[in-house]
Amino acid sequence: MRKLEDINLKEISKNREYTKSPEAWDEELFYFLLVDRFNNHEEKYPLYDQKEDYENALQSEESRNKWLESGDHWVGGTLKGIIDKLDYLKELGVSVLWISPILKQPIYSNNYHGYGIQNFLEVDPHFGTREDLKELVEKAHARGIFIILDVIINHSGDVFLYESDDTLYTGEQYPVKAFRNKNGEATVDPENPDYDQQWPEGGIWPQELFKLETFTRKGYISDWDNDPEYRDGDFYSLKNINTGSGDLTNYNPSEALKVLTECYKYWIAYADLDGFRLDTVKHINPGAVRYFITEIKEFTQTLGKKEFFVVGEITGGMEFAKMICEKTGLDAALGINKIPENLENVAKGYYPAENYFSIFTNSEVLSEGKEQWYHKKVMTMFDDHDMVYQQQHKERFCADKKTAAFLTNAEFINFFTAGIPCIYYGTEQNFDGSGDQDKYIRESMFGGDFGAFRTRNRSFFDQKNPVYQEIKKFADLRKEYIHLRIGRQYLRKIADLDAQKFHFPTAGEDRCSENIAWSRIFSQEEFLLAVNCNLENEQTSKVIVDGTLHKPGDQFKCIYASDENKIGNTVEVIKSDEWDQHIIIKTEARGRVIYRSI
Repeated sequence: MRKLEDINLKEISKNREYTKSPEAWDEELFYFLLVDRFNNHEEKYPLYDQKEDYENALQSEESRNKWLESGDHWVGGTLKGIIDKLDYLKELGVSVLWISPILKQPIYSNNYHGYGIQNFLEVDPHFGTREDLKELVEKAHARGIFIILDVIINHSGDVFLYESDDTLYTGEQYPVKAFRNKNGEATVDPENPDYDQQWPEGGIWPQELFKLETFTRKGYISDWDNDPEYRDGDFYSLKNINTGSGDLTNYNPSEALKVLTECYKYWIAYADLDGFRLDTVKHINPGAVRYFITEIKEFTQTLGKKEFFVVGEITGGMEFAKMICEKTGLDAALGINKIPENLENVAKGYYPAENYFSIFTNSEVLSEGKEQWYHKKVMTMFDDHDMVYQQQHKERFCADKKTAAFLTNAEFINFFTAGIPCIYYGTEQNFDGSGDQDKYIRESMFGGDFGAFRTRNRSFFDQKNPVYQEIKKFADLRKEYIHLRIGRQYLRKIADLDAQKFHFPTAGEDRCSENIAWSRIFSQEEFLLAVNCNLENEQTSKVIVDGTLHKPGDQFKCIYASDENKIGNTVEVIKSDEWDQHIIIKTEARGRVIYRSI
């Protein structure tokens, strides 16, 4: 579609029954994938065998270079490919699928990630068609899976060229030489473009955006912490869109922002989408975010989607992210500030347990400190496609071979602590990508020329993988027990059997090798959970439980253990001192347990 004015939202939504929003997004399980790197509908490769296939693409210098180069380009994942693997995701326990941007990129671009859009009303042909998107949503809904689409409102692809080669942000506006044609050449008159000639590959679409006023035109950002530079400048070659002006309560949205908002309403109405992940929120005026969210949420309510979900990617620190959420109406923020680093390193034993658990509060109203998240307001994950806290060297959890065996413990912590858990594609298959560029943590799941573990032509949808199997168990437990989804959370002190003094687990000179234990309490019932940070040895620990809920002689029953022989065992509550009680737990090396009070 060339023009937004050609769309009639009322006609599109007329007499359609849309999928209702879930009652509580914070109780769902999210899974994030890059469409280009997940699955291809046409290509089928044998399942990866670690002994036979590990690093099979590195057998010669020529093969190695081909693998390295392939990661910079489109690999071939499609929307139909995702459809093929919906049962794989359903079996894993996924209830919300977050997919990377799928709108059309410039034809001359290698932006396989989808974040540099040229046409906001068309699906990129590399991914498929708008009909494929609609089919994906329909078939996901049939399996009880909701679809969240990654969206961008503040930048486009590299659709024009400045007159100057040196366009470092100074606050001044730069002259534009021309919009780019279908070949990427800067030949299109920026003041009076020939729309008929440039449709559909030149310039930017819909036509209402195809004008200079759409863009701030202030050059690229160099100081990512300087305001307004990080709001008005370009993301490298991606061109910054002018979203408007004014303060939060008196914001004047630009015509470009209004157009983009209507474009995204179209995709909701057309495909029955359930939510958005809003990109680069730090770099958008809060007034623009508030306008967009207000318009989207009011529109989706007319479709019967009472709780359309919008989660924001907000860099710049946790306090800043919380403030933006509160002011703009975002439902939640991605936990990219503190959470991935601390979750990963606590699970590996490199950081004290308090580093992660202190991030959360048990009440949205009665906050115990301004630097804390309430569980409904933050999405928790460790591996992701950017790893923003790793500036110079990117690596997934399993890249650290010494502690890769703690991957399942990390997901256990992610699933059963405060926050909305999200899995990054491939983590359930032990992906171990690492390197000095983002591509190394964006391996191909289906195979092809840029497969995970430095392979070629091997797929990784192994439902027998032990990590996949354990995650499935975690998902089942979360679904069964509301306590494990939204219960109040308390990090517990522990002690050795012969010790009197209890303490929080700490990281020693090398790393923590103790049990980390915590409780989830809901409606007067306590669940006690623990992970063993010792790589080699079983651990036996005394663990504090709530002294107001239990008396000596009460019992806890094991409802989950990595050592299945422990399931069903009971332990007795023992008096510790005047106020506290404790139980004694045993965990195998690198193991996990959940006890429920009975």
